[in-house]
Formats: sequence, structure tokens, C-alpha cells
Amino acid sequence: MNEFIVSIKNLSHRYSVQWSVKDINLDIKKNGIYGLLGANGAGKSTIMNIMCGVLRQTSGDVFIRGINMLNNPIEAKKHLGFLPQKPPVSNELTVEEFLGYAANLRLMDKKNVGKAVTEAMERVGIGHFRKRLIGSLSGGYQQRVGIAQAIIHKPDFIVLDEPTNGLDPNQILEVRNLIREIAQEHTVILSTHILQEVQALCDHIWMINHGDLVFSGSIRDFDNYIIPESLLVTMIGAPSTDELINIPGVVEATELSNYRYKIKFENAQEATERIVEMSVARGWRLTEIIQERNSLETIFTELSNKKKI
Repeated sequence: MNEFIVSIKNLSHRYSVQWSVKDINLDIKKNGIYGLLGANGAGKSTIMNIMCGVLRQTSGDVFIRGINMLNNPIEAKKHLGFLPQKPPVSNELTVEEFLGYAANLRLMDKKNVGKAVTEAMERVGIGHFRKRLIGSLSGGYQQRVGIAQAIIHKPDFIVLDEPTNGLDPNQILEVRNLIREIAQEHTVILSTHILQEVQALCDHIWMINHGDLVFSGSIRDFDNYIIPESLLVTMIGAPSTDELINIPGVVEATELSNYRYKIKFENAQEATERIVEMSVARGWRLTEIIQERNSLETIFTELSNKKKI
């Protein structure tokens, strides 16, 4: 079990009679950014809270560096940092005071607290705000304070629940860059319902739907989950759609604009070869032919309707 930074085995939880997550199994071996993707209410926050020892699961186990979170929570939590959806900050404290408080909660040696606070502030770019009341900071900087408290004890594993929720576009970019920097030295898992978030940040994705794990793979695996079934073709000779439909392997042709068509196919290679041949033979002047990629939204919708893996 120690080979894994995090290992989740047969994790299930229910609220009253309704199951929030069911028989989830996840393993993380190395540093990087891992994404837990799913619609609101899919079960992401439940998994995060159980993983961090905030919620006691109905069944199953969570191991952090081989330590069972349920049986030995204090030792397990020494290896992780947690940022909930809403940053757990105290508006009436200064940044320095709050981070000192967070360091003490982590049972750090008193003589090391001051240095740890300074290092955490510098790491997330808030050193110049050390004497500012947290309540006077913008949402983006409050999020940075939240991240600072999660990394102040230099944990192996950092959990970020919807880390860019409620931020403006500039703040989102800043927090994303910060997460990338942190992931160079730590293992990071983040939850989100935003498709672009996982595409921009994550090396590996797990997708949860109605409490079930429905996808596990790399961002490339995710992008290619649904095999494209159409070609985008540009031809200056402008054939009619009827001519295109008669090409072997083509099942549908739509004119998108002058010279540009969307062509659905039964077999990509056959359709492509025949289109090229016909273009040369009939002078259609083919200038571009590309296989259309499915949008993230299409993949998300398809996976949302999929049963557990």
C-alpha cells in the first residue's frame, strides 16, 4: 500500500437512504495534477471530504501514504493539505496571523512556524499582504490564502475542491498557474464541474456521475473518448452536396459555407481517399480535409449517460 501516495478502496457513502458515492476505487502513485470531474451533485465533494477526514464514510477505506484515514486520522492528515470550496479563512485576522494559526493546527514545531508562514506566503505571492486583514482582500487573493494554509506544512498530497469557483477570468488564470507550480513538487487533486478546467490543468481525469466512476484516463483519452464521425472539407471547386453523398463511404454532406462542407462517414479512411480521388478527377480543388474532433461538452454528455466502469 505504501507505493501509493493515495489509495481509495471500495469507497461508498450514503446520506439517509440515498447513496452519494458507490464503490469508488482510485490510486495515485506520483506527482502531478489529477482531476475529479462531474456535474454538481455527482459526488465529488463527498469523495474529497472523506479523503481528507472531514466526513466518515459508510464503507471502504482511504489510505494516505499507506496510513488508513479512518483508523489513524492525525497521522494521515500530516501528509495532506485541503482547500474546501469556500476558503476556510478568518476575515478578522491578518494573513500572517491566520497562517500562523493554520500552522499551529498542523501541530508544527513552534520554532518553525514563522519560517513556514513566510515561505507559504511567498510561494503563493501574498507576502506583501502579510499585515492586511483577510476580509479586505479580493476573492482571488483570499483563494491564495486558502491555498497557502493547505501547503504550509509541505504535505505530499494537496486536495483542492473547486479551486477557481467564483473567480473572474484573470483570477482563474492566476490560480491555475499557481496550481501548476505547486504540482511540480506535490501531488494535487482538484474537483471541478468545468470541462475547460480539467483540459487546462490535469494530467489524469476521473469522472463521477451519480456517485459512480464512469471514466478514468489521461486528458488525451478523454478527448478521444467518442470517435469522431465527420470530416471538415474545403474545396474551391464547390461540388453539390448530392455529388458528395454519392461518394463511397459518405453517408451525409452539409454545406457550412461557400467552399466548406461537413461530411459524415462510415469509414474515415475510405471516405478520405475517395474524396481526394474525386477532387482530382473532377477538379474540385481540395484545399483542406480534417477529421472533426468532438467538443468537450459532447464527451461530457456522453459520459454522463454512461454506467460505472
